[in-house]
Amino acid sequence: MGRNPWFETVAEAERRAKKRLPSSVYGALVAGSERGRTIDDNIAAFAELGFAPHVVGQRAERDLSTTVLGVPTALPVLISPTGVQAVDPDGEVAVARAAASRGVIMGLSSYASKPVEEAAQANPNLFFQLYWSGTRETMVQRMDRARTAGAKALIVTLDWSFSHGRDWGSPAIPEKLDLRAVLRYAPDVLPRPGWLWRYAKSGRVPDLTVPNLRPPGGEAPTFFGAYGEWMRTTPPIWDDVRWLREEWGGPFLLKGVTRVDDARRAVDAGVSALSVSNHGGNNLDTTPATIRVLASVVEEVGDQVEVLLDGGVRRGGDVAKALALGARAVLIGRAYLWGLAANGQAGVENVLDILRGGLDSAVLGLGHSSVHELSPDDLVIPSGFTLALGAGADTRGPDVPAAGRATVA
Repeated sequence: MGRNPWFETVAEAERRAKKRLPSSVYGALVAGSERGRTIDDNIAAFAELGFAPHVVGQRAERDLSTTVLGVPTALPVLISPTGVQAVDPDGEVAVARAAASRGVIMGLSSYASKPVEEAAQANPNLFFQLYWSGTRETMVQRMDRARTAGAKALIVTLDWSFSHGRDWGSPAIPEKLDLRAVLRYAPDVLPRPGWLWRYAKSGRVPDLTVPNLRPPGGEAPTFFGAYGEWMRTTPPIWDDVRWLREEWGGPFLLKGVTRVDDARRAVDAGVSALSVSNHGGNNLDTTPATIRVLASVVEEVGDQVEVLLDGGVRRGGDVAKALALGARAVLIGRAYLWGLAANGQAGVENVLDILRGGLDSAVLGLGHSSVHELSPDDLVIPSGFTLALGAGADTRGPDVPAAGRATVA
């Protein structure tokens, strides 16, 4: 009898993904930069926060639903856009189906391996993600295509800079899968027959192109070709963000904010929402965990725009802690990719069910009937935990005592 495909924690999904995937593919999911301090802190910081539960008076019914940018979601968890999901033949379409089955919003990367039209058909509640890459004309073309496909919001990711190596080694990823690449990577792939068999049954090979960046009448670039375009593009200024917002004309989420001064500038540029993010530790290493800076950003702009968080979310309790500190919702990345690698669409659904169960337990134990009732009073916050990057010395977080904060100007 085979092993039960169901898993009870995201940690187990990661273990199964590591066993199933070729080492180079698994290494691409782990990613990170330099020493990996930010990845570690993203996860460890959640464990530093404690809960202050009630013993009597818990609510028999609990509402975990919310809205993000006017779009309803059964759970305050969004699928974060991640590029080229070669861990499964159905890739982003499998993820979109899983999210739709659980009533969750799908974020699709412009670097996805599946076209936005296919993902939007699988999940109509789709947000399309864009980098500041290429000319303004090409960016308008990409936005127009996403809008036509039915994308309900635009996510603009700016929290990415070139990573200068990893202490544990960067994964070896080919430019494309031709015969030479197949022969070169055979020793890495053949010991993982389950992953190889999944692709063999589909009749496809991993697609390392990015169809959502295909120019009209042209060919889809490879991931590295798209990456090269990004590297050659002059970085944006705040006027460029304002231009993107105006060109899109709809709900607009800026991803990558950790400083309160950047949060203020984002609001001035007209964003509808922002995500407190350090690109999952794939950006500048030693950037603080996002949960440490969330409260200061919420205090600064949370009454003007919706504030989300991504980075380090592995449990439903993590979701509850982010919401208690003011987040509207969280985005997950590695967690669902491990689920996808472990068991395809069902594995992603499994991860979302794990997060739902953990969040429901937290809301129950804290004596609430809705996720909207969570507050800092539900948490044990260590002294010095909350950081306010780019703020003056008098900045305070919401309901967090000064002794529990540190300010970095």
